[in-house]
Amino acid sequence: MTDATAGGPTPKPGILDIAPYVGGKSAIAGVAEPMKLSSNENMLGAGEKARAAYEAAVRNIHVYPDGRATKLRAAVAETHGLEPERLIFGNGSDEVFALLNQTYLQPGDNIVTGQYGFLAYRISAKACEAEVRLAPEPNYKAEVDALLAQVDDRTKIVYVSNPSNPTGSWNSGEEIRRLHAALPGHVLLVVDEAYAEYVTEPDWETSFGLARDAANIVVTRTFSKIHGLGGLRIGFGYAPLAVAEAVDRIRLPFNVSVPGLEAATAALSDEAHQTASRELISAWKPRLTQAIRGFGLEVLPSAGNFVLVIFDNAERATAANDYLNAKGIIVRPVGGYGLPQALRITIGTEDQNRAVIDALSEFAAG
Repeated sequence: MTDATAGGPTPKPGILDIAPYVGGKSAIAGVAEPMKLSSNENMLGAGEKARAAYEAAVRNIHVYPDGRATKLRAAVAETHGLEPERLIFGNGSDEVFALLNQTYLQPGDNIVTGQYGFLAYRISAKACEAEVRLAPEPNYKAEVDALLAQVDDRTKIVYVSNPSNPTGSWNSGEEIRRLHAALPGHVLLVVDEAYAEYVTEPDWETSFGLARDAANIVVTRTFSKIHGLGGLRIGFGYAPLAVAEAVDRIRLPFNVSVPGLEAATAALSDEAHQTASRELISAWKPRLTQAIRGFGLEVLPSAGNFVLVIFDNAERATAANDYLNAKGIIVRPVGGYGLPQALRITIGTEDQNRAVIDALSEFAAG
């Protein structure tokens, strides 16, 4: 039998060399309701206000969404004290990264990010036929001097995850300011603050203030984490007006859905849900960390809603992942980030966290 598709179009150079993004596993064969702690979702779900807004929006799903996200734009601007015309909305912050790459990268240009930086930056950059330069992170953290050492005349964007996924590390406000001050004016600094609402570390600070008077900083946020709206795909970037206007020329006109816009707007005002979500993490992250370290395992300090557990080697990490799966618990192997010896575990509810502790205790003792 011949392949009917043979002789069809050929993707442009480099596309088939890109490793596709693989999300966190969500099912275990033979387990009806596994504990999914693999995607850093909010284990409390979405808040009541967001759910109510989503349900009400069903009446209007026959109508195209507001392409300017006017109501959400105003709510985000008011919540964070930002200029509404400088906001870029996307199908998750992933799309904001892709739009920035499409707007500024030409074949032969490059982006710079940390060795363990979020994979989404790299995928869309490679699709633009740009080079991806990874700065070493010997301490599992983006280092300012290492990032700067990778920058040259063809660098167009430097991406920093702050806090960083999957390591949980963070950069201080002073470090981000030093990085920005040393960058050439033609380089755009993108600070990804997806986990910002969970941060309690005193030396961390949002880069919104730094970005206000800068011509080359974009700060991104998402509604997927503390707001629990991962399934609706809403993210935004705060950018210089010239950047926002350039991106708007290639952004698809209806890239955020009606239910998504309504739920995200409502979520911003649900302070009770945000507080409960933060308190869950602040109560259980240190307990989970202490317990796992007590089993002789390394757990990195984390400013997010997850922890990264380091095992002696990749084989041991794989065995631990298999053991957790056998107990109905799904966590995230991060070999795709160059960390085959590690597992990332989202902080869950009390029952979920206790189950993780019990399972890892048994595994370590075995």
